[in-house]
Amino acid sequence: DTFAYSASKAAVVMLSKHLASALGPRHVTVNTICPGPFMSRMMRGTIAMVGEENMASGTSLKRLGAPEDVAGACIFLSSKAGSYLTGTEITVDGGSLVSREMSKL
Repeated sequence: DTFAYSASKAAVVMLSKHLASALGPRHVTVNTICPGPFMSRMMRGTIAMVGEENMASGTSLKRLGAPEDVAGACIFLSSKAGSYLTGTEITVDGGSLVSREMSKL
């Protein structure tokens, strides 16, 4: 089970909301990027166990995330286009949270 991991992710989200509230008056934005399945050191074992194709099939886009997917979210948040966002989460997961297939893994 991933109780500690899930709790730590929730803590990061709540920390960013509190920081956004505290730093907003100084015109500092704070947001959280919540990545889904990406080929990374942390996910390597899970992907090896489940299989890359199976993991990718659990997303609506049927692929794992690529570095440029997260980079795009970072660029957006650091640009003028993201200047009115604060205290929010941007989920970059290829639709794994809404995919019916992910619950089968």
